[in-house]
Amino acid sequence: MKAWTYSEYGGIEVSKLESDFEAPQVKEDQVLIKVVAAALNPIDYMRRLGNFKATDSPLPVILGYDVAGVVVKVGSKVKDLKQGDEVYGDVIEHAIYRPTKFGTLAEYTVAQEKFLALKPKNLDFVQAAALPLVIETAYQGLEAAGFSEGKSLLVLGGAGGVGSLVIQLAKHVFGASKIAATSSTAKLEFLKSLGADLAIDYTKQNFEDLPEKFDVVFDTVGQSDRALKAMKEGGSVIVIVGAATPPGFSFVLTSDGEVLKKLNPYLESGIVKPVIDPKGPFPFDKVNEAFSYLETNRATGKVVIYPFP
Repeated sequence: MKAWTYSEYGGIEVSKLESDFEAPQVKEDQVLIKVVAAALNPIDYMRRLGNFKATDSPLPVILGYDVAGVVVKVGSKVKDLKQGDEVYGDVIEHAIYRPTKFGTLAEYTVAQEKFLALKPKNLDFVQAAALPLVIETAYQGLEAAGFSEGKSLLVLGGAGGVGSLVIQLAKHVFGASKIAATSSTAKLEFLKSLGADLAIDYTKQNFEDLPEKFDVVFDTVGQSDRALKAMKEGGSVIVIVGAATPPGFSFVLTSDGEVLKKLNPYLESGIVKPVIDPKGPFPFDKVNEAFSYLETNRATGKVVIYPFP
């Protein structure tokens, strides 16, 4: 099958399109998926750079975590999914601890049934592919921070893949009392459209200088020292990029299809929406161009790859 792989750690130049990579074999608790669309995440290029090489799987590795596609084969112990089902999910259970070598930037991928959910009926494959890793990170992260109805939230990097879902889930699923978020000047109205009550232009204002403090600060950009200054006494700072300064804490996603199933009603009703960068989707043969764009840190929402061969 065709697949985007790397056999050594490094910059974008080590990512190669192979035309005859061996397709994965389906284990008894897995399904084989014909990939229709996939999405890129910063964790992809961090892994390619070798940031997690001590716990990585042996090279070569196929890039990609997020997938939306069609089940073409099921293992003997798969209970709920069947051939022909349209599914989506994050196929890698632990993002940085022994991740599988078979990612999603290939014609076919495999995943354990527990990582997948049926694709929301109202979403196309491109929209569905934009969701799994970021919506699970947003949901699990808010839970880990003890966020609940009536609490206030500050999101650092509200226009990004995770941040755009944190705002929506905090408002519509968790019942936030107030949501503030940071972005560049051009994206302030976008933050408000997602549900932010206060949009902060980080090029003009230091969020930590606000007189108001927040129950939870969700840091998607790696500014935990500053984030602590915006936290209420007894609050929480959750960090998904870089090191966390105590009492802030680092959070790494564990893929879980049950989260997708729980959130599907919000997606199918249109209350929560995927956010796809307008420069995309990028076709399968332009994956490296898509990564180059993602690595500028200017993307709004998710960078999606579509169509596939």
